[in-house]
Amino acid sequence: MNIRKTTLLLLLLVAGVVTAQQKNITLEEIYDGTFRMQYLDRLHSMNNGKEYAVLNTDRNTGTKTLDVYSYKTGEKVNTLINSSEIDGLDYFIGYTLSADESKALLSTKLRSIYRRSSLGVYYVYDLETKELVQVAEEAIQEPTFSPDASKVAYGRDNNIYIKDLSSGSTTQVTTDGAKNKVINGITDWVYEEEFAFVRAFDWNASGDKIAYIRFDESEVPEFSMDVFGNELYPSKDTFKYPKAGETNATVSLHIYDVASAETKAVDLRGFQNYYIPRLEWTPEANVLAVQTTNRKQNDINLLFVDGTSAEAKLILSDKDDAYVDVTDNLTFLEDNDFIWTSEKDGWNHIYLYDKNGKLKNQVTQGPWEVTSYYGYDPKSKRVFYQSSENGSINRGVYSIKVNGKGKEALAAKAGTNSANFSTDFTYFINSFSDAETPYVFTLNDAEDGDVVRKIKDNQALKDQFADYVISEKEFFTLPVNGEELNAYMIKPKDFDPNKKYPVFMTQYSGPGSQSVANSWSAGNGYWFQMLAQEGYIIVCVDPRGTGLKGRDFKKMTQKELGKYEVEDQIAAAQALGERDYVDADRIGIWGWSYGGFMASNCIFQGADTFKMAIAVAPVTSWRFYDSIYTERYMTTPQENASGYDNNSPLSHVDKLEGKFLLVHGSADDNVHVQNSMRLIEALVQANKQFDWAIYPDKNHGIYGGNTRLHLYTKMTNFIKENL
Repeated sequence: MNIRKTTLLLLLLVAGVVTAQQKNITLEEIYDGTFRMQYLDRLHSMNNGKEYAVLNTDRNTGTKTLDVYSYKTGEKVNTLINSSEIDGLDYFIGYTLSADESKALLSTKLRSIYRRSSLGVYYVYDLETKELVQVAEEAIQEPTFSPDASKVAYGRDNNIYIKDLSSGSTTQVTTDGAKNKVINGITDWVYEEEFAFVRAFDWNASGDKIAYIRFDESEVPEFSMDVFGNELYPSKDTFKYPKAGETNATVSLHIYDVASAETKAVDLRGFQNYYIPRLEWTPEANVLAVQTTNRKQNDINLLFVDGTSAEAKLILSDKDDAYVDVTDNLTFLEDNDFIWTSEKDGWNHIYLYDKNGKLKNQVTQGPWEVTSYYGYDPKSKRVFYQSSENGSINRGVYSIKVNGKGKEALAAKAGTNSANFSTDFTYFINSFSDAETPYVFTLNDAEDGDVVRKIKDNQALKDQFADYVISEKEFFTLPVNGEELNAYMIKPKDFDPNKKYPVFMTQYSGPGSQSVANSWSAGNGYWFQMLAQEGYIIVCVDPRGTGLKGRDFKKMTQKELGKYEVEDQIAAAQALGERDYVDADRIGIWGWSYGGFMASNCIFQGADTFKMAIAVAPVTSWRFYDSIYTERYMTTPQENASGYDNNSPLSHVDKLEGKFLLVHGSADDNVHVQNSMRLIEALVQANKQFDWAIYPDKNHGIYGGNTRLHLYTKMTNFIKENL
């Protein structure tokens, strides 16, 4: 349930002029596009491993080009697609190349549905013949090439279709799809949000079979939101949303044979099959890999399914007393041996299994976390990954032999390193930043990590900071409740240790998250600098239950979301209040989403500690939130009623003493405005005065037009008036 980052990415800048007089950052500058960052847009590593493609836009003409560059030199090699040269297509937004790079899927007229899903009009463009073919007249979802690029499968109106590019014919694979009843091959709302995928179908290696998940959501309760719009009467947006403890979609697995047009159901009885969070065909064309899990999500089964008989076999079971995270790290080697990541030794690490599920060896180990898995190179037999072995607030890029030997630190400078590898693992593009350095992109040799060339350094951004009042971000640990919690502090530029300052605490605090990281301050970073300019000390503390400090630290909040995290934030505020330069009577806290849940709880339960709080789009009872996320950490309300109710802000409204601002978007499909409405009513009935704002037709991100400027102006004024 992360906040959408769409508009806040605009907080970064490209160029500026250094002046002798430093000036303060303003909210208008933050939100009018003054601050921008250079990125590499839609980079795709070509099959040869020596070149990559980047989607470029001519800002004057609007022309889109897909240009190919040499990794080694950075020189443009050629242009694969130029929108001005395509007859019948004026523009396109994005692209996907076929496996053999002979064709491209071009997207147009994209319209967002939820966080990850969209509808669009798609075309197939043949890079050799320059022929353009529209996939379907209607808007469709998740079009995907067959392995030989002769066909495209896609979703439309909750059914699956196949377009034959040679004959032009279209075959309807499923026929029972219906809105709010049955979905074939596309995930429902809760799968999309919490299992983080939309396409629930997959081609096998030979292109003669498609496996797909069918969602029967006819018994799932519906949620309805008013959309106010500009018309005389509002409309309603109604969709299936299973809240904690309620009925989820019944899922089933099917295999469709393209030649015979026959479909077989896979019998998953006997396995943990309440959810099917992942499916993909293995390199063996007739072996389908499926991950299933129980409702508590603490036992993930990896199954291999025979594509002909549709018989399933248990290969691996990964269990935990709390929960097991679903990832995209499953990777198949020669003979269907596979790589898997697990927390079973107390830290997230990489494991190698044979095709029958027998453990061959643990590839990585130590008191640190593998934070990203990048892939396996069959030539060098090396695994590439990102980890926190250089400190829990840092990220480094490493490689290691699949036998667990010969580890190489490829990019491990203190800060945050993130890699994008070429197809053949010859090179990687490293993105580096730390608290003082905006993103630097370099081309590195994947064998030893040596820098081949610098791609972008955003030095202009760093130079421009000489023109502004910018404070250092100081990292430290805070001893709280028997733990050393990671924290950072931003002091006013003219900080005087002999004065006392108000403290404004920022946090998210959700399970497995991290807010204290040695990386460039995107997002709210500029707002925090602006507040520091105004004389506030900004502090962020990652409490128990957050990530990157081992399984036990992360999962100790199980069944008690909002208990230990709140205790830690209150204790952290009290510890800060003991410092000579902190005014203990002027400590505030804020947060968004899970952070809003926390900010509400903190000012209610820490009334003697916090003077004010701001909660944006908060959960106010986990009974109102979706099944998959909530039950992963809380089990069901039927099993754990006290865990839900004792830690709900609704149960503590009578304790409010300080100033409280509550904000929500009325069209939040994720954390429904129902959460805030119930909290508002509880506060009213407790006769507690507070401030609140509802942003009409805005979703969980609360953005669009001047919305963010208005919101952050309101919050800034609230802080100045009450802290």
